[in-house]
Amino acid sequence: MQRDIDQINVIPLVDVMLVLLVIVLTTATFISSGQIPVNLAKAKEVGDRKDAPVVITLTAEGALFFNDHAIPAGGLSGALASEPRESTVVVRADKVIQLERFVSVVDEVRGLGFQQISLEVVRL
Repeated sequence: MQRDIDQINVIPLVDVMLVLLVIVLTTATFISSGQIPVNLAKAKEVGDRKDAPVVITLTAEGALFFNDHAIPAGGLSGALASEPRESTVVVRADKVIQLERFVSVVDEVRGLGFQQISLEVVRL
């Protein structure tokens, strides 16, 4: 006795699709959060940028990163030397960083000739 198969068994298809969905959602959260863990400050109004800015990151431990690459203390001017002065510079500073450290980084960037400097925050 042979039975003709006239329907598609969708249960295995649904199982595979759910597994793929879990994999995609898990990897998407790692990609969107960035490489360097920084607890950003919160603000009610934030701007949306369309171009790709130069990103300087200050961690809570005081480490300095330029476009997700660690740079030593005093190496910021060397890292920014090849960037055009019209570029937008975004500073991602951890909210517990000392204000003096943040101000010194912004002063150094301004001293190099960059005029468009902004602070990255998270919308409330």
